[in-house]
Amino acid sequence: MRDFHQYKVWSRGHQLALSIYKKTKGFPKEELFGLTSQIRRASMSIPFNIAEGCGRRSDAEFAHFLNIAAGSASEVEEELLLAYDLEFLEKESYLPLDKEVKEIKAMLSKLIDSIN
Repeated sequence: MRDFHQYKVWSRGHQLALSIYKKTKGFPKEELFGLTSQIRRASMSIPFNIAEGCGRRSDAEFAHFLNIAAGSASEVEEELLLAYDLEFLEKESYLPLDKEVKEIKAMLSKLIDSIN
């Protein structure tokens, strides 16, 4: 079994989820069970799936959970864009989050490739 703490991509995913929680506090209250909830869940799914994959015994299982994390990262990327387009996020907040999620996706891709 692997220790998820050793993976920089897990750490960055964890930090992204924390940042998204903070930024979504200002979203409209009517979005609490809509976009706010969805983007929070998707962002948490990134480090959660990396951690869960680390608890699996085989490389194939680990890669499977990394692929799920990558899918969640793509979901977050779209949800951030939607939040920006709906003017829930200012450009100054959106751009760094978008950059971070794209870097996390690239890191996940490299890690998956190294396992396969």
